[in-house]
Amino acid sequence: MLQHTLGNSGLVVPAIGFGCASLSSAYGPSDDKKSINTLHHAIDAGVRLFDTSDAYGNGHNETIVGQAIKGRRDKVVLCSKFGNKRGPNGERLGADGRPEQVIESCEASLVRLGVETIDLYYQHRVDRKVPIEETFGAVSQLIEQGKVRFAGICEAGANTIRRAHATQPLSALESEYSLWSRHLEALILPTCRELGIGVVAYSPLGRGFLTATIRSPKDLHPGERRHDHPRFFPENIARNIFLLDVIELVASEVNATPAQVALAWLLTRGDDILPIPATRWTSHVDENIAALKVRLEPGHLDQLEQAFPPGVTAGARYPEKQMGNMGL
Repeated sequence: MLQHTLGNSGLVVPAIGFGCASLSSAYGPSDDKKSINTLHHAIDAGVRLFDTSDAYGNGHNETIVGQAIKGRRDKVVLCSKFGNKRGPNGERLGADGRPEQVIESCEASLVRLGVETIDLYYQHRVDRKVPIEETFGAVSQLIEQGKVRFAGICEAGANTIRRAHATQPLSALESEYSLWSRHLEALILPTCRELGIGVVAYSPLGRGFLTATIRSPKDLHPGERRHDHPRFFPENIARNIFLLDVIELVASEVNATPAQVALAWLLTRGDDILPIPATRWTSHVDENIAALKVRLEPGHLDQLEQAFPPGVTAGARYPEKQMGNMGL
């Protein structure tokens, strides 16, 4: 598989990673046995970077990933996150970047994952109450102890990225990035490139919308999280559906699926960008990897650019409360 290097870190991984969030009921009921089977299939297919968090399923996701990589640790670049706190019933408690919490979270994640070292450890959400230098001072301590190899940050603003990077060099920024989420391009992506920080793009398929399989809220599982996301409100789905016309047209011209076109577009944005599509299905793993073979001609890229200018999408990326600490 085509290889990408995350920034100046020297961390080399295949150009398609695996986002694990959907394995813990975020998008409807999950099945641990099937999830582990999908993870095994991805490893066997050549995927190496797997991205989880202690917030996904309130630790459940890390446990599943740990079970899946047992005996296969040498084949996996393991990423996890701290600082996006959950209560005992999964309630959102906000960001926590206190140094003691960083250390405590890492220790708990190592136990759940069943490993001695996390390859790439992110601050999941920036805590406006704690100086970023204090948070990443604790991450530096974990690196010195050999419990973490590389540091990253999620959904941070340019100034915070600079301050964190000055404290502990960052290997990656993880942020939503796709055809319908291009907010990084104006300031944050140039900042990362200036500093030599790679970009890990989560939700590269627009939480499934860019697969052209979601035409109304009825296409979502009852009670799942996308019902709370403004882009999936009925009025916004109705306004966003027209965006799929161009993706489907390009897909028909290049003999690909809409999902593959969306991933192929993202792969043209630079060798420093690594998409991590999430899925529960082995067939989708294969479909995503096959996107590496899709070639978009300049005319196709022009069509997509015209259809998806930054800001075209109706609805915010997250509910208003969750947007509060994005881009800090």
